[in-house]
Amino acid sequence: MKEEIVKWHSPILDAEPEMLIFRHSGVPAIIFPTSMGTYHQNKDFRLIESVAWLVDNGLVKIYCPNSVDEFSFYNEMIHPSDRIRNHTYYDDFILHEVVSRASNETGHHRVVMAGCSFGGYQAINFAFRHPDRVRDVFSMGGAFDIKNHLDGYYDENVYYNNPVDYLGSLNDENIWKMDIVLGVDEEDF
Repeated sequence: MKEEIVKWHSPILDAEPEMLIFRHSGVPAIIFPTSMGTYHQNKDFRLIESVAWLVDNGLVKIYCPNSVDEFSFYNEMIHPSDRIRNHTYYDDFILHEVVSRASNETGHHRVVMAGCSFGGYQAINFAFRHPDRVRDVFSMGGAFDIKNHLDGYYDENVYYNNPVDYLGSLNDENIWKMDIVLGVDEEDF
């Protein structure tokens, strides 16, 4: 399985993000790391190995971006308004730099999103916010209410990044075209 680490200057994040790509061809899948995870976490946890056949046979091309959790939801040293604003930058980064790159490289306009734990939140939130760009979403053990990370702070950015708040008002027909898989347990959030 061919893999490549890419690093570039992101104008949205004003940082040098890294991403691991498992190349061949196929439908692009963006796989988020768990809470505070890095771009290589899904490989380290052998998740990529479990789908090697799909990658090797050109059915899926996997993109594993870094998270920015330490600058957003998990940074209690900054004001909650800064936490949610930093998350919205990350959402823009995923849409305009990661998904756009994946679409350009594979020729597929709609991508697959996946993640475990907080990566499951990232996958679901992105998919529901951008249903025109997502064909399938897999969330394993994701928490979908992020208000507990914001110390009671609430604004429009929180609303539009908290699926339990905005899901009821979604009216984009693409949401009904999406395959949504939730791996949950009765002990999950």
